[in-house]
Amino acid sequence: MNDLRLEQIWVYLSASPLLHLSATLLAFIVATVINRWAGGTPLLHPVIVTIALLIGFLLLTGTDYPTYFQGAQFLHFLLGPATVALAIPLYDHRERVRRMLWPIVIGTLSGVATAVVSAVGIATALGANTETVLSLAPKSVTSPIAMGIAEKLGGIPSLTAGLVLITGVVGCIVGPWIFRMTRITDPTVQGYSMGLAAHGFGTAYCFASIGAVAGAFSGLAMGLSGLTTAFLLPPIVHLFGL
Repeated sequence: MNDLRLEQIWVYLSASPLLHLSATLLAFIVATVINRWAGGTPLLHPVIVTIALLIGFLLLTGTDYPTYFQGAQFLHFLLGPATVALAIPLYDHRERVRRMLWPIVIGTLSGVATAVVSAVGIATALGANTETVLSLAPKSVTSPIAMGIAEKLGGIPSLTAGLVLITGVVGCIVGPWIFRMTRITDPTVQGYSMGLAAHGFGTAYCFASIGAVAGAFSGLAMGLSGLTTAFLLPPIVHLFGL
């Protein structure tokens, strides 16, 4: 009798779009707490832990991804406004951005070119197939842009999304260590470097661990690197004969 009631309750809840939205928010809250308990280590970044928790939830309940997305798509919609909102702290430091115009331009071009050429070159040298190489090429760009680029080039968007997550985690681990080794303390340089190398993960790290200035420049780097990659990646890939 109790099992029947539980089944009826689950049928009712699963039909509501609020279930998967609430599950996502709860998973992120739990993931944030876990990350704080672990001392803020990038290895247990809230996004990574949230993904693991949600995968377990979907497997446990037998829910397919389209059903989940139907309920949680409001969060997907908020990605756009959240990205645009990064311009607010950047506007507060617009004079500094104007003074650093040429370093920003040169840094963006060299950073994007290095990320793409190294990824494509190493993957090609190791014998990866074309589809994998094209999926790997935009790994240093934030997920929505990277997945769109991979799809246009003929890669696998879902594989690209996973590679973007790995890139972000590695960037958050290695970036602070490099800053300490090179004694770089300028928040604008730290922020721009993190945004260029670790996209959204790096931006979140900068806001949480370095400061608003670093976060603003990291958001700028994330946007400019996405735009630049969208333009530079096709000709670079063409040079490799892919």
